[in-house]
Amino acid sequence: LPIYNEAHVIDRLLDACAQLDYPHDKFKIQILDDSTDETTQVVQQKIDEWKTKGVDNITLVRRPDRKGYKAGALAYGLTLTTTDCVAIFDADFIPPQDFLRKTMPYFTKNDKLALIQTRWAHLNLDYNWLTRAQALSIDGHFAIEQVARNRGRLPMSMNGTGGIWRISAIQDSGGWSSSTLTEDLDLSYRALMKGWDFLYLVDVPVPGELPPQVQAYKMQQARWATGSTECLIKHAVPLM
Repeated sequence: LPIYNEAHVIDRLLDACAQLDYPHDKFKIQILDDSTDETTQVVQQKIDEWKTKGVDNITLVRRPDRKGYKAGALAYGLTLTTTDCVAIFDADFIPPQDFLRKTMPYFTKNDKLALIQTRWAHLNLDYNWLTRAQALSIDGHFAIEQVARNRGRLPMSMNGTGGIWRISAIQDSGGWSSSTLTEDLDLSYRALMKGWDFLYLVDVPVPGELPPQVQAYKMQQARWATGSTECLIKHAVPLM
């Protein structure tokens, strides 16, 4: 869980992860916290709360600096990880209780499977006209485009959150890189060029919050556009 100043939503995500229907000795919850506000205290309180309930597989990880931002945090977290796969959730997303039950079996069926991406759903679809418009656009991508790409065995990518990577595929593809603003897209391209397989599961929704203000939406779109362009420049020649 890579987070940065997410005090208002992180407790909700931690509650969802702590209640995942999966043997607790089979997975670890790693909070990669680069926060500079009260988020760290909120996280620690939530960890202590779950420990009193017998859930002790949650670890708070603090780096010495924010080098590499999200990509840097994910790379740092891998150095402390002993599992075969890693699921990634942004702070404003909530995995359903059966998330791991519905996804992990696919990795045992295909040794070349690098990534499982699940469908984004929406927590605040009806908040205002902007969230409804975003939901329409996002649903077009996740309910139609990603499905068609996967069924046609066409190139697809991780969408930043709600995905699970096989760690050996990350390592084989060169690891997480902060050379672009869309580290998920960059890693996806590198894994595809290494011959790894991807799988998209439209029937596994992971709800998240849509930006309800125009300014927040513009910042999100600018980041995605910039990152996509950086990946195009970086990988256009190798992909041709």
